Amino acid sequence: MSILLRRLSKSSSILLSKMAEEIASSTTAGAAVAATKKRSLWPSLLRWIPTSTDHIIAAETRLLSILKTPYHQEQVNIGSGPPGSKTRWFRSTSDEPRFINTVTFDSKEGSPTLVMVHGYGASQGFFFRNFDALAKHFKVIAIDQLGWGGSSRPDFTCQSTEETEAWFIDSFEEWRKAQNLTNFILLGHSFGGYVASKYALKHPEHIRQLILVGPAGFSSEEQHMSERLTQFKATWKGAVINHLWESNFTPQKIIRGLGPLGPNIVRKYTSARFGSYSTGEVLTEDESKLLTDYVYHTLAAKASGELCLKHIFSFGAFARMPLLHCASDWKVPTTFIYGFQDWMDYTGAQEARKQMKVPCEIIRVPQGGHFVFIDNPAAFHSAVHYACHKLLSPDGESDSLPEGLESV
Repeated sequence: MSILLRRLSKSSSILLSKMAEEIASSTTAGAAVAATKKRSLWPSLLRWIPTSTDHIIAAETRLLSILKTPYHQEQVNIGSGPPGSKTRWFRSTSDEPRFINTVTFDSKEGSPTLVMVHGYGASQGFFFRNFDALAKHFKVIAIDQLGWGGSSRPDFTCQSTEETEAWFIDSFEEWRKAQNLTNFILLGHSFGGYVASKYALKHPEHIRQLILVGPAGFSSEEQHMSERLTQFKATWKGAVINHLWESNFTPQKIIRGLGPLGPNIVRKYTSARFGSYSTGEVLTEDESKLLTDYVYHTLAAKASGELCLKHIFSFGAFARMPLLHCASDWKVPTTFIYGFQDWMDYTGAQEARKQMKVPCEIIRVPQGGHFVFIDNPAAFHSAVHYACHKLLSPDGESDSLPEGLESV
């Protein structure tokens, strides 16, 4: 924690210096020229790395350039807010339309549609290792949720869990209407699994199959609070971190606060998580470089959807409105997919299955952590195919669980 505070202190000094320079540069045209010349002498370490929606889309294009399957990228207009709503996504004073960044991959005619929804702190590009394989069997569509990635980033002023859930559920429904989609398979990872579940509860008529990959939100703090976490929350460090959580201090704010140091921090994270600490297939050098660039720009852009954190989860990533409490209302056949090393606890899914009145399976994938689709893409694809085998092979072929996967 002390290291983090020292880094934030240093970043604050850099930020103040930059602000002072920009103010000085705006006083006269001559001063602006002088400031420009002075900036050109700065070492590269002290220069800001710019970002914007255009930078995000450009980084996305570079990342997806390694794919073999042709795709189409578009910004889908979802309007300025839900029809008849006064909240305008939410409490925004602007009536300008909002857009959902969408990529659609070429597929065989008649293939079932698979819509993929990313998790917290991620964007649709995180599925880059899966698009080629899945597009052989599905019409794959991946989106950036409202306030994330290359989608619009309205001011986030939700003040309750209900409002925050509506932000994501209603914007997704407007996207679905704009795309004229129905009868599709919905896949959500982590927080995206939470959103997908809440959407399926509200609009089950549009979903053929629900696939939840390491989904968040099935456990409540009261049910799964460990003794270790309880003890930690009682310490001063735990109190500080809990205060930061309740103050909506997100990881993205650290990346922005570090300014030009941000890309290097992201590089270290991707190199460690998907390299030296990977539980499965490590990224190639090119994959690591492209993913790092993409992740940096998605994290450093304007804060919007990320501010949902404290409204959806309490400290420790426990849902404030657990999905377990809604399990008896489930209306869509569901498959859970977890990596063997996933930090998300699949026992919550086991408890939910006991209350569900629809078909439900839980599959575990070896050599995979929370990002199982990156860690072990081949086994993950097998799990997805198995989850949808009745849609892909109505005659009953491939009913057996693929080798290496584990059914819970």
